Amino acid sequence: MGANVAAPPPPGQAAPGPAADRGAADTSAAWRLSDRIGLALCWAFGLLFCAIAIAIVVYLLVKGIQYVRPAMLWTPAKQGFSEAESGGFSDALLGTLIVATLGSLIAVPVGVGVAVWLTEYGRPSTLARIVESTIEAIAGIPSIVLALFGTLIFSSAALGFLSRTSEGVVFGRSFFAAGAMLSLVALPLVVASTREGLQAIPQHVREASYAVGKTKAATTRRILLPTARPQVATGAVLGLGRIIGDTAIIVVLLGATQNFGPVGETFGLQWLRGTGTTLTNFVYANSPTGDLNRPEKAYAAAFVLLLLVLLLNAVVDIIHRRARKGGTWSS
Repeated sequence: MGANVAAPPPPGQAAPGPAADRGAADTSAAWRLSDRIGLALCWAFGLLFCAIAIAIVVYLLVKGIQYVRPAMLWTPAKQGFSEAESGGFSDALLGTLIVATLGSLIAVPVGVGVAVWLTEYGRPSTLARIVESTIEAIAGIPSIVLALFGTLIFSSAALGFLSRTSEGVVFGRSFFAAGAMLSLVALPLVVASTREGLQAIPQHVREASYAVGKTKAATTRRILLPTARPQVATGAVLGLGRIIGDTAIIVVLLGATQNFGPVGETFGLQWLRGTGTTLTNFVYANSPTGDLNRPEKAYAAAFVLLLLVLLLNAVVDIIHRRARKGGTWSS
């Protein structure tokens, strides 16, 4: 008996097979009505969110360009009735850079260390689970709660050297206090991004390093961390964006004044014990519902703050592109 041979498909028609079946299954026309409605809703909400984001960016850029002046970047805020008399927001801009630097200097090393310990060691396992749950809890705590907790800590006499004191009374408001609590806002992002980078490295890379006599510490320091550098940088930049965008901690722990309130005369560590402001608080105070009610100043400061946020997003995108261009590990 001869073997049955299937007739070839007509010209222009694909041969039946698994690929053709998958193509038919993936065509939305073959879906149920409820699935097609769900897909349409996903598209609609995605486009809506994009439109909202674009509207916010365009509106703030247009309004900000109308009021921002280069002199505002190096002129401190002053008392005055007109826009020219009330100065700029140089103190707020410098305060933003100070708290961003202090917060990053704490969050990045601690976050990388915690991520390395959780990923590469994780012993004792009970403590590792507690630390992991704690990091997740910190990520969900509102910043105002962190601010109140920071007030309780830095108002103690033991930490009086980090803030202004008067006749034994510790005020607990300073750049040191604000930077320390803002580091908790950035910490979960640094830990999560670093762990993702370390977990993406195959196990055989570690085993090859151990085979040539390297210890676990040396393998982590010389191979794993350099390889996960793009993810570490991404977490640091994302954490930096969270720091410069926070307002509650600034209002409670920095004093939310429009100018610096230094403890010493010259700029230095003594200044970091004093009070100040950032761009987010400056925008809040000068908004129509704020105490100063100077919308033109608020729009100008919001314009500069938006440029900083867009710059950080661009840095994250560049890091991701370079990481993909450099290739990924394969098991």
